Amino acid sequence: MAPPPRRPTAATEPEQAGGSGRVTLVGGGPGDPGLITVAGLAALREADVVVTDRLAPLELLAGLPASVEVIDVAKIPRGEQTSQERINQVLVEQAGLGKHVVRFKGGDPYVFGRGGEEVLALSAAGIPVRVVPGVTSSIAAPELAGIPVTHRGLTQGFTVVSGHVPPGDPRSTVDWSALAHSGTTLVVLMGVHTLHRICTGLVEHGMDPATPAATIADAGLASQQVVRATLADLPRIVKEAGIGSPAVTVIGAVAGEHLPGTGDLADQGLVR
Repeated sequence: MAPPPRRPTAATEPEQAGGSGRVTLVGGGPGDPGLITVAGLAALREADVVVTDRLAPLELLAGLPASVEVIDVAKIPRGEQTSQERINQVLVEQAGLGKHVVRFKGGDPYVFGRGGEEVLALSAAGIPVRVVPGVTSSIAAPELAGIPVTHRGLTQGFTVVSGHVPPGDPRSTVDWSALAHSGTTLVVLMGVHTLHRICTGLVEHGMDPATPAATIADAGLASQQVVRATLADLPRIVKEAGIGSPAVTVIGAVAGEHLPGTGDLADQGLVR
């Protein structure tokens, strides 16, 4: 992926608000710049300021005018972080200067994107805000790997959960026992670091260790990597493959499917 044409400004010192602006939350999709929505791209091109995540399709920033300020508020797992409170503050400050601010995210703003928190903070400050949905990686990543999250005769539904806290963690609010017996596809986001505990926990709760499973890394990019295994073996296979974040894990009968023509990004013209 090509870097932005200029170095993003770090979100550090607050600025004094002095006007009335607006904020648009834009979901950029799973990674490939061709997968942003038309409305999302239009909003990005109308921005005075772009407040961006590291998982947004950053190639699109190269086409913006040099006058557009880009502020980096990346959150690196177990690394450098910009607090959500500071991000909210940046959005309010910049809009208060009378600017059109685009909050640029990967995936969809309301799917583990904390978009709801940002909308509440902006609304409380009296800032007009609009949300442009994005293609969520929870569906797109499996699809780009040739895996449908639903498929007649195999599963009648799917559940998307965060894996940042695994089964048995006191912070978890997920009923992993219920998921193990749901009979639906399980899609896990943010679960690379905890994958062993997730898979082990599901087996302990009664899920068949031979259940098909797959992990998709860098979905939608030229670096996309897919590994397939059983539920019991997936953590070992993922570790051996050297897969890191961002990655999406799919557990269930559909993970044994590989539909022809849907996993080859080059043939679809999505990877440049």
